[in-house]
Amino acid sequence: MNGREILLGVTGGIAAYKVADLCSKLIQTGASVSVVMTESASQFIGATTFEALTGRPVYSSTFRPVEHFRGEHIGLAQRADLFVVAPATAHFLAQAAGGFAGDLLTTLVLTSTCPMLVAPAMNCEMWAKKSVQRNVKLLREDGVHFVDPGSGWLSCGQVGAGRMAEPAEILAAMTKLLASSSQPFT
Repeated sequence: MNGREILLGVTGGIAAYKVADLCSKLIQTGASVSVVMTESASQFIGATTFEALTGRPVYSSTFRPVEHFRGEHIGLAQRADLFVVAPATAHFLAQAAGGFAGDLLTTLVLTSTCPMLVAPAMNCEMWAKKSVQRNVKLLREDGVHFVDPGSGWLSCGQVGAGRMAEPAEILAAMTKLLASSSQPFT
């Protein structure tokens, strides 16, 4: 990961707290990380956490550029070697599969050309829904890579599939994806 530019999208699920650990692990490997948070994500974890870990601003607005005055959706997409979304909620999966660009994160899905890795997290009934699985299938067909959720205790008190993969597992998938990617190393 040393020298790689990672774009890390965080959506509004309880597993967002685990993404701080993933972000820390990425920084420790020598990666540069830019974090994009949805409005819902900020209900679970604060931007200050990611700013402290990355030494960079957290991006959340399509219309108030912090760094790229032609638009964060252009600048962030152009410099990324890998785009990771964790946790990826059912809402995010539906938006991405449908090509909707209602916020900065989903706009980045449309403007990014680097490999994309998604780590879903949701209630077991949600993960099992045909509509969610249809969206996952569409995204896979579009070339999006997945670290599937595991089974276990969920924050809703149920046990089942839907638990976001552990940060170490996501990091291993990222490393493998970058090693096999034809993306140029910049």
